[in-house]
Amino acid sequence: MRISWQLSALVAGQALLAAALPAVSNLDRRDSTTGAQFDNGQPIDGKGKGGPILGGTNRQVDLANPDNLGRQSTDNGIVPNLKWRFSDSKTRLFNGGWLREQVIQDLPQSHDIAAAQQHLSKGALRELHWHRVAEWGFVYAGSVLISVVDEFGRYQVEKLNYGDIWYFPKGVAHTVQGLEDENEFLLVFDDPDFDKVGTTFNIDDWIAHTPRDVIAKNFGLDPAIFDKVPKPNPNIFNGTVSTKNVTAGPAGELSGNASFVYRTFQHKPESVPGGGGEFYKIDSTNFPASKTLAATFVRLKPGGLRELHWHPNAEEWLYFHKGWARATVFIGNANARTFDFSAGDTAAFPDNSGHYIENTSETEDLVWIEIYKSDRVADIPLTQWLALTPADIVAQTLNIPVEIAEGLKKEKQVLVA
Repeated sequence: MRISWQLSALVAGQALLAAALPAVSNLDRRDSTTGAQFDNGQPIDGKGKGGPILGGTNRQVDLANPDNLGRQSTDNGIVPNLKWRFSDSKTRLFNGGWLREQVIQDLPQSHDIAAAQQHLSKGALRELHWHRVAEWGFVYAGSVLISVVDEFGRYQVEKLNYGDIWYFPKGVAHTVQGLEDENEFLLVFDDPDFDKVGTTFNIDDWIAHTPRDVIAKNFGLDPAIFDKVPKPNPNIFNGTVSTKNVTAGPAGELSGNASFVYRTFQHKPESVPGGGGEFYKIDSTNFPASKTLAATFVRLKPGGLRELHWHPNAEEWLYFHKGWARATVFIGNANARTFDFSAGDTAAFPDNSGHYIENTSETEDLVWIEIYKSDRVADIPLTQWLALTPADIVAQTLNIPVEIAEGLKKEKQVLVA
C-alpha cells in the first residue's frame, strides 16, 4: 500500500510539472491506453515490467526523455550516451554577450566536432582572433558583421542575417560583431577538443605578451600606444557598430567560389520526394570554401520521418533548433538505443550507424542542423538499398513476400510525411 501511495503522489507531482512543460511527445500519448507510465516520468511499461522511481531523480529530465526510461522494447545492449544539452554547459558571461560550449569532455562520443552558442549585443565584438581549426557559423537570431582576411591578403566584410553561414578555414584571421539589439549564432569546429591550449589565438593576448621594443619595430609606432591593450584578453567586449569600409586591399575581396559566406535561403532546398519537409545541403559542392565541414539544414513537418539511413563518410553531429524529436541509433551487434531531443540539444551519431529522426509533435515543425567532418554530405537510405537489391534476395533475407520487396521505392525519400 505504501508503494502505491508513493507512486500516486509522484504521478500527481509530475502532472503539475508536466503542465508547465511543452508537449513532450504528442505521438506517444498512447501510454494512457496501455497502462504504461513513461509519459509520467516512470519506467513502467504497463505489462508487468519496471516500477516507480523512489529515489533521487530529475523529474523534468525524466518527463522530457520518456524513451530513456525503457519505452522502446526494440532497444538493446550497451549504447553510450550520444546526447548533450547546451543547457548543461557552463555559460561564460562577458561585457556584451555570453558563450556556452560543447566539447569532447561534455560529449565523449563526438570525436570530430565541438560546438558553441554565442550571443552578442549590438556593437559587441568577438575580438580579432584565429584558430588552429576550421570554424563554421550559422546565424539564427539577429544579424552580424563578419570580417576576415586570408593568407593571400584577400578580405571579406559582410552582413549576415538569419540562415546565413560562414566558414573560416584554419588559420584565417576573423572577427564577428553584433548588429541588432540582440544577436545569436551556432559555432561549429572540426576538432572535438576545441578548448585545449594552442587552438585559439586572440590578438590582444598576443600583443600583451610580446616585448614592447618588438611591437614598436613591427608597427613603426611608439610602443606606449599599446599600453592599454586589455589583459587578460576579453574574448567578447562592448563596442560600437563599425562604419568604416575596407578598400584597396592588394589582393582584392573574397568573392564567388572563394567567398567564406553562404546564404542558405537564397538557394532552393534539395528536391526530395518524401514530401515531409525541406532539406538544404551546404557542402563543398555548392559552398566551395567549406572543405572540412559539410552540413544540412532540415525542417521536418509534424509527424514526419527522416528516413532510416546511415552516413558512409563521417560521424553525424546534430543541433536541434526547434521542436521535439526521437531517434533510435543502431550501432551494430544488436545494440540500439532511442533518444528524445528538444531545442538546444546536441548529439553525435557514430560513423556508419543506422538511424532515423522523427518529429514527435503533431503541430510543430522540427528544425535541426546536421554537421559532418567531410567535404560533402553523403547518406545511404535503407529503403533505396533494398529496392536496388534483387527482390528475391531481400525477400529471403527479411522473410517477406517478394512482391513487397519489388514494390519498395528506388528513390531516396529523405523526409517522409
